[in-house]
Amino acid sequence: MDTDNVSKESDNKIKRILIFSLTYFPKFVGGDGVAIQEITNRISDEDMIFDLITARFDSNLPKYEKIGNVNVYRIGFTKKDIKPEEMVRFPMYLVKILFPILAFIKAVKLHSKYKYNLIWCMMTYMGFPAVFFNFIFPKVPVLLTLQDGDPIEYIVERKRIRMVFPIFKKIFKIPEHVQSISNYLAEFAKDMGYKGDISVIPNAVNFDFFSTRDEDKIKKIKKDLNKKDGEVWLFTSSRLVTKNAVDDVVRAIPLLPNNIKFLVAGIGPDKEKLDLLIDELEIADRVIFLGHITHDLLPSYLHASDIFVRPSRSEGFGNSFVEAMAARTPIIATDVGGIADFLFHKETGLVCGVNDSDDIAHKVFMYMQDVELRKEIIDNAEKLAKEKYDWNLISKDMQDVINRVAD
Repeated sequence: MDTDNVSKESDNKIKRILIFSLTYFPKFVGGDGVAIQEITNRISDEDMIFDLITARFDSNLPKYEKIGNVNVYRIGFTKKDIKPEEMVRFPMYLVKILFPILAFIKAVKLHSKYKYNLIWCMMTYMGFPAVFFNFIFPKVPVLLTLQDGDPIEYIVERKRIRMVFPIFKKIFKIPEHVQSISNYLAEFAKDMGYKGDISVIPNAVNFDFFSTRDEDKIKKIKKDLNKKDGEVWLFTSSRLVTKNAVDDVVRAIPLLPNNIKFLVAGIGPDKEKLDLLIDELEIADRVIFLGHITHDLLPSYLHASDIFVRPSRSEGFGNSFVEAMAARTPIIATDVGGIADFLFHKETGLVCGVNDSDDIAHKVFMYMQDVELRKEIIDNAEKLAKEKYDWNLISKDMQDVINRVAD
C-alpha cells in the first residue's frame, strides 16, 4: 500500500518524479540502480517525491514497497527464487519484452493520481514506455539518462529493436534533456538524432564507505579463503556476462605464477561457460567464485585484494572501477567506452588490450615489479575518485538537472 504523506502531495512546490528502470533493489541491481538510490537518497522528500516502475521478476518481492526515498512499483509476471540465467531465457525473457507496455499502462494509472512533473528514463530501453506515455501526455517533460554498458552496435542491432526501430528513434526525439554518464554515450545520443543539450554527469562512488578499512572484516575474508603469505589476489566485481570479459582474465591465469589467484564477485548467465573454461585450463584451484557479495562487504574484499581486473569489451562507465580506486586497489582495464574518461595509462591505472589475455598478464607483472609506479597510480586514482567521482558531488549536479527539466 502507498503510504505517501498526503500533506506533501498538496504542496505544489514538491516535484513528483516517475522513474522507469528495468531492475531495482534488492535483487539483480546494476550501476543504474545504484545511481538511482545514491542520487535519490541525497534529495530531501521536502523537495522531490520519487516513484519507480520496475520489473518484479521474483514472486518473493512485493508489488509495492518503499526503499529509501523511492516508492517502488513492481510489475510483470514472476517466478519464485528466479536465478540470473533464467532472466535471459524463455519464458522469463518475455518480462523484458513486455515491460514497456506494462510500464506505460502502470504509468498512466499513477499519473492520473499524482500528476507527475517529470518522467525519468534510466537507460535507453526505458525510453520505450516514455515514448508511449509522451504520446498521450506530451506536456510532461522527459529526462533520458544513458547508462548503457552494452556495445552500441549490440543495442541498435538487436532483432527486437530493429523490428520497432522507428519507435526506438523516437526515444531520442522526446526528451527535454539527455544526461549521459560518459562522453562515449553522449556521442551515441547525437548519433541517434538527439539535437538538444547533453549533461555529461558520471556515475560515482560513496568515497567514505569504500575508502574506510574494516580490519576485522578484511582478516576474516583472508582467513575464510585461506590467503597465504606471498599470495597475490586479482579481484573483479562483475556480472558474469560476455561484455565484462571475465573469461579473458581466466585465460591469463596460466600465464602467471602459481601464487596468483583470481577472485570473482558476481553472478550471471556465463557461469557455466566459465566453469568449463577453468576445467579445460586446469586452474580450478586458482579461480574462486564468490557469488553475490553484499554491498556492505564489497569494500573489504577490495581491501583484501591486490589488483582489480576487469578487461571490459564495452562499458558505459563502470562503477566498479571508481569503487576500486577509492579503496586504493590498483586497476587493470581496457579503455573502451566510458572507461576512457577516468582511466589514464600509468596515471590512474594500467590499460590492457581488448581480448588480450597476454597483455593482462603483462600488466599484472608490471604492478608486481614496479612498486613506485604502483604507489603513484594508487595515489592518483584515489585523489581522482575523491575529487571528481564522489556521490555527494554528483547527486547535486543531478538534482540541478532534474529541477531544471521538471520546471
